[in-house]
Amino acid sequence: MKRRTVLTGLAAGAAALFVHTARADGLSGPIRIAVINSMSDTYAAGGGPGSVACATFAVEDMGGHVAGVPVELLSFDHQNKPDIGVALARSAFDEKGVDAIFDIGNSAVSLAVQDIARQRGKILIHVGSAHDALYGKACSPTGVLWVYDTYSLSRGITKAVFEQGGTSWFFITADYAFGHQMQARSSEVLTSLGGKVAGAVKHPLGESDYSSYIVQAMSSGATTIALVSAGNDTVNAAKQASEFGVGKGNNTQKLATPIFYLNSAHEVGAEGLQGLQYLTAFYWDYDDGSRKIGERFAKVRGGAYPNQAQAGNYSAALHYLRAVEATKSRDGLTVMRQMKASPVNDPFARGARLRQDGRLMHDYFLAEVKKPAEVKQGWDLLNIRTTVPADGVIRPISDGGCGSLDPA
Repeated sequence: MKRRTVLTGLAAGAAALFVHTARADGLSGPIRIAVINSMSDTYAAGGGPGSVACATFAVEDMGGHVAGVPVELLSFDHQNKPDIGVALARSAFDEKGVDAIFDIGNSAVSLAVQDIARQRGKILIHVGSAHDALYGKACSPTGVLWVYDTYSLSRGITKAVFEQGGTSWFFITADYAFGHQMQARSSEVLTSLGGKVAGAVKHPLGESDYSSYIVQAMSSGATTIALVSAGNDTVNAAKQASEFGVGKGNNTQKLATPIFYLNSAHEVGAEGLQGLQYLTAFYWDYDDGSRKIGERFAKVRGGAYPNQAQAGNYSAALHYLRAVEATKSRDGLTVMRQMKASPVNDPFARGARLRQDGRLMHDYFLAEVKKPAEVKQGWDLLNIRTTVPADGVIRPISDGGCGSLDPA
């Protein structure tokens, strides 16, 4: 039996999906999980309803129930505002009986909600958030960082591109904390490998004209033009670089960026982004398992294919539900210990492991946007150049400053 109920949320409402007839064998009452992220603005394409769809797949793959009780999936819109995110998390845990929260997709909101979950001993799995403090100084015994973080992205993209021949870099960097931190780390890794920083310029957030920066980068002779930014800044800079001929004709320079999404590549197209290199934890056309997730997603999302954050929600929710099934418990610490004791095996993470500080140790891929002639269909946009092993780029526990390790 299936029921669909709409609950009133503090932001844009919460949709609740109830599946399977309730039974009270191992647990009293349903297991409730919630996806909290940005559902309604420009960032929603990177997570939003697509992340909810992937979490739904995990519930379906468990048959709609675990340990003899149904699974209920809720979704909330935090509007990229930490105060709303905190209020939603409190309501989810204290009023709606939510056992675990997934995604968030905004580091400021994640850091704020981490405290709420820690105080209650509840599970919080950050999927689309990237701040490395979430498994460092702001860690929690029941908190997890699933996909990417600022430390591993900067190290991973630099090492992978260097090994592909990108030995000299020119940085076009967004002038705020994220950009400064990422450039500093990438520069440190590059020089340690024997590479060269050929130059760097900074641009304001929301810049519209990158022409002078691109001309400087091209004139530097650097093998790699690094776009150290995010969102529309990266998209606009990459499009303008393509218009200037970067990576075309006699120009052999390549663009690289630490964080990018498949949906952004699709929005711009291969013509405007060809040759752009970035790290991704998932690509829908990598193997049979990822293709099944991709095709399943396309059927419910109007032909779109999932990016790494959306697919990460499938993986995180599935691993959590498997742990509940194994422990027959809803206690956060009990379930989290099972999650850390069990390998993570699914189309997103193959044989990955969850460390004691809450960081999922999964490999990345170095992806490169295809040339237009190589694209077979609209979402067939990437070539996977190499695998970047987790152990070589994710920060060691000893260097993270996590003071809230599970005492067990």
